[in-house]
Amino acid sequence: MTFLKRWKIRLLIFFAVVGPGFITANVDNDAGGIWTYSAAGAQFGHMLLWTMIPITVALIVVQEIAARMGAVTGKGLSDLIREEFGFRITFFMMIGLIIVNFGNVVTEFAGIAGSLELFGLNKYYTVPVCAVIVWLIVVKGQYKTVEKVFLAASFFYVTYILAGFLAKPAWLEALEATIVPPHKEMFLRQDYLYMVIGVVGTTGHSSGPHLHFEVHLDGDRSARGAVNPEIFMASKGAPLGVAV
Repeated sequence: MTFLKRWKIRLLIFFAVVGPGFITANVDNDAGGIWTYSAAGAQFGHMLLWTMIPITVALIVVQEIAARMGAVTGKGLSDLIREEFGFRITFFMMIGLIIVNFGNVVTEFAGIAGSLELFGLNKYYTVPVCAVIVWLIVVKGQYKTVEKVFLAASFFYVTYILAGFLAKPAWLEALEATIVPPHKEMFLRQDYLYMVIGVVGTTGHSSGPHLHFEVHLDGDRSARGAVNPEIFMASKGAPLGVAV
């Protein structure tokens, strides 16, 4: 086996294992997130980079908690809230979730409209067409096919890294701002505090609540061995999102 062929096989195995996590990590790098990060950089330069360290720590904790609660109880968030706090609190929490998610969907299609208008395409045509495509993927798509589509789409986010280098940032200043917070006067400015909240919310929304997992049969970690977790768990008598 040649050196290149060996590395090709290793890369394929690597992407087969990390694929679901790669999709999840990019799932909400969306129009709202791009707008927030762009506004943060345009208004405050490097002065918000320090938030990345505490945000990352918080995300690790949240992901660990979410994974443990799901693995131990086999229940979704709404079930656990109802058990601990009752139906009324759960109802208002879910209403809030619907409102927030609806707003997120609106930003997605606003991003579709705005980005495709750069190419001279009318938003009154592109938004309905893209809405139909999304509906077909969700309703009609097969698990393995949809996963491949999302994985391919996620690779477009490599352009973030390229854009970062092409922008030729002041690397030493950026590194210093990542470690050292700005002067205390900045924390007295309302616009700065609002932007901190926006960055924390966008980053947490992108990575925190999402926990994606995949089931592989017979030790086969390639795409061929992957099965739909929802169907697999239901066949074992432990349907996902259902109290048992």
